[in-house]
Amino acid sequence: MNEEYDVIVLGTGLTECILSGIMSVNGKKVLHMDRNPYYGGESASITPLEDLYKRFKLPGTPPASMGRGRDWNVDLIPKFLMANGQLVKMLLYTEVTRYLDFKVIEGSFVYKGGKIYKVPSTEAEALASSLMGLFEKRRFRKFLVYVANFDEKDTRTFEGIDPKKTTMRDVYKKFDLGQDVIDFTGHALALYRTDDYLDQPCCETINRIKLYSESLARYGKSPYLYPLYGLGELPQGFARLSAIYGGTYMLNKPIEEIIVQNGKVIGVKSEGEIARCKQLICDPSYVKDRVEKVGQVIRVICVLSHPIKNTNDANSCQIIIPQNQVNRKSDIYVCMISSAHNVAAQGKYIAIVSTTVETKEPEKEIRPALELLEPIEQKFVSISDLLVPTDLGTESQIFISRAYDATTHFETTCDDIKDIYKRMTGSEFDFEEMKRKKNDIYGED
Repeated sequence: MNEEYDVIVLGTGLTECILSGIMSVNGKKVLHMDRNPYYGGESASITPLEDLYKRFKLPGTPPASMGRGRDWNVDLIPKFLMANGQLVKMLLYTEVTRYLDFKVIEGSFVYKGGKIYKVPSTEAEALASSLMGLFEKRRFRKFLVYVANFDEKDTRTFEGIDPKKTTMRDVYKKFDLGQDVIDFTGHALALYRTDDYLDQPCCETINRIKLYSESLARYGKSPYLYPLYGLGELPQGFARLSAIYGGTYMLNKPIEEIIVQNGKVIGVKSEGEIARCKQLICDPSYVKDRVEKVGQVIRVICVLSHPIKNTNDANSCQIIIPQNQVNRKSDIYVCMISSAHNVAAQGKYIAIVSTTVETKEPEKEIRPALELLEPIEQKFVSISDLLVPTDLGTESQIFISRAYDATTHFETTCDDIKDIYKRMTGSEFDFEEMKRKKNDIYGED
């Protein structure tokens, strides 16, 4: 450990592992350490089930009805992958896909007036959907056709809308869409958590709806994918990539000090030894004095012995509860997976509820979601701080990832990765940079 590295990475969360993989592929000498004995940091999947009980300080051991403890891999942070999104692109470019298997999530649902409805995934479903009336459907279809044809680089597709100036509110007006359809479009398709987007230029929203439609087009049931054995497989896949290109990994390493000289990082001290570096990447938990809290996220892991009602017995799904429906500022999400994904014992389902905390009683805030899941066999509640860096690393060369937010997919995590990459290298992130070079050190072809 007593040597010089280009980059030292602390924490094996997904953001850290992807950056460590990219840096290694690009020929940097990387040392990657984690104080925990397992991979994944905040974004780990916990196995066996006994460890989850310990982690949440629940008394006793799991009851026999929960099956074998080692059949469980429970995500601490619930997210899905957009089939056409940035993380899938990163997995394909780095060929980390060869270490993982994915399944399509069976459906996306949206909450309206106390009930849940399937988000239509085909034109036939849209026409049959009871989410909107007949005339509304025609106007909505016109809007979707507009979005599909929209191209930022071709003004002929704008139809009088200025993507950099026209607000999304005005676009909805142009297509004469009613409040229910606006709720559903903004929250279940564009996947916004609040309504702030309505008064911002429409370009971003149109691109988000395009991403949803293109992701949906790839597999048909829903736009989301999920890896077998849980999300903890993702950081491990990228860690393996880093190791193939000569990255050094050390788990269970207590970090005693990050050594800074004249305002710039020069190394990390662990167990009395010092590893030197030019740059450092870490998650917020390693540098409490360089981050600030901008909010909190509540997540409740619920173990069920039944699929969720009104989802057509799906063995996986997502439910979005738009904020308007429950008098809140931000949406509530439910991500559900099951033994079909090798994350739970036979016949068991894991539903994870999450949202941004808005009041002093966060558990009350998620009640509408928990009511959809009854009866719940066991709950694990966590409230995490949303931490963001106050130091962008320009001087210190310490690059800190943002805490995982309440969104239901990895697009914001990928934005953070691209942002850190740009600050570290001074150049724009380019997916081509992630492609494996021909000669990795193990001669994997």
